[in-house]
Amino acid sequence: MKKIALPFVLVSFFYLSSISQQIKTPAPSPPQYVKQDFGLSSIELSYSRPGVKGRKIFGDLVPYGKVWRTGANSATTLTFGDDVIIGGTKIPAGKYGLLTIPGESDWTIIITKQLDVTNPAAYKQDQDVVRLTTQSNQLPFPLESFTILFANVTGSSCDLQLIWDKTFVSFPIKTEIDSKIMAQIDNTMNKDNRPYFNAAMYYMDNGKDLNKALEWFNKATDADPTAYFVFYQKAKCLAKMGKKQDAIAVAQKSMQLSKDAKNDDYVALNEKLIASLK
Repeated sequence: MKKIALPFVLVSFFYLSSISQQIKTPAPSPPQYVKQDFGLSSIELSYSRPGVKGRKIFGDLVPYGKVWRTGANSATTLTFGDDVIIGGTKIPAGKYGLLTIPGESDWTIIITKQLDVTNPAAYKQDQDVVRLTTQSNQLPFPLESFTILFANVTGSSCDLQLIWDKTFVSFPIKTEIDSKIMAQIDNTMNKDNRPYFNAAMYYMDNGKDLNKALEWFNKATDADPTAYFVFYQKAKCLAKMGKKQDAIAVAQKSMQLSKDAKNDDYVALNEKLIASLK
């Protein structure tokens, strides 16, 4: 019997091992990877999403006053495609760890050089890139899965929001793009194929020289006299300059071109613009 028992145990072990290797089940805290276009590049986020599952979360499962990996399983990371500013500190492009210290009324946000912190014992404060404190807010409803998302995204800023159970925490991320775009404009305007329309739009939307923006809009419409969308933006530029009658005239031209192109959206936009100027 002893001679039979050992081979039987070994065969059973390898059989069960082979069966288990063929079974795939959902991860209890599934990972999520988010890529958000931001500024002139992007931000990539990697984290895992535990669920509430009837548990008390903050102050219990996630203790107050201790470093948290800000998710489950592996470390949470952020990869910045360009330099960003968090908490007034400029952070060079690259990959960083995101850690937090939850509190009852506020949280400490930590951007660290460490990419492998999964428990408080592994955390080294001398690897911090920036620390900031942000308010913790209570939601009127619970969220089952831990969620990190990018919100209020503009050309040069966004908010990174952390939400779980009834707790909501947010902090801003900024990037400096104006000098880079201005350099691009200066460079491209010295070439044959000049992006007059894009340059004019940037000037108009970012509080720069409207006379220069109008000059470029004029060159853009000269290059394409049927571009109804360019005429529409030119009319908006004139309106910003206080030249209402000129703006109305250009908007009327844009509206006619929009009708010829069968673009009802721009017909409606021009109608609204004209109405606002009368």
